[in-house]
Amino acid sequence: MNLMIPLIALVVGTYALRIAGPALRTRITISPRIDRVMNTSVAVVFVALVATSTLLVGKDFAGFAAPIGVTVAGILAWRKAPFVVIVIAAAATTAGLRWIGVN
Repeated sequence: MNLMIPLIALVVGTYALRIAGPALRTRITISPRIDRVMNTSVAVVFVALVATSTLLVGKDFAGFAAPIGVTVAGILAWRKAPFVVIVIAAAATTAGLRWIGVN
């Protein structure tokens, strides 16, 4: 029973936030400056997420294989390769490097 009240509150809050976006979209105007800041912040958070998940395993350095695989994926994405090709190439690069002993 102790868990039900926070769970219901979370469900109601999530539903309210999901409804608030479309409902308030026409009533609130966002300045171009705030829109640029929000777009930039999305990119910054994404880069931070990629960097921490690529470079660290726990609190230790992940080695060189994973960052090289992510670099291959970044180059292929920049060259507008299909997503499946990007994922397979990055995984194959990382696995190949680890197979030959590069950690």
